Amino acid sequence: MGTAIICLILLMICIFAIKSYIKKLRNGCCGGESDSEKKLQPLDADTSHYKYKYIVGIDGMSCQNCVIRVENAFNTQEGCLAKVNLRKRNAEVLTKETMQKADFRRIIARAGYEMTNVSEAETL
Repeated sequence: MGTAIICLILLMICIFAIKSYIKKLRNGCCGGESDSEKKLQPLDADTSHYKYKYIVGIDGMSCQNCVIRVENAFNTQEGCLAKVNLRKRNAEVLTKETMQKADFRRIIARAGYEMTNVSEAETL
């Protein structure tokens, strides 16, 4: 009797895992309900308006939806413009004013990812 219950539980876990995998194949790794994230336009796309440049390491990204989600998180902030590189797992963030590590960590965490590091700011 106990063996049957354990087998039934293992079967249910396998079914759940297969359904989850199929959903990820259909909707991207993030399992979003839509086909893809919508890319939002930055508030100010002119790079000459930005004085500072940061390279921010980001952990947890695995697809183009993740890239768009992180870029949107920065580009909707006043005074920020970001370009994410999935292969390098980082974002190049241009800002009009200096930013603290805590600000980067908050923006990235709100998008659902984890900041690994921030390089020193460069004046452009």
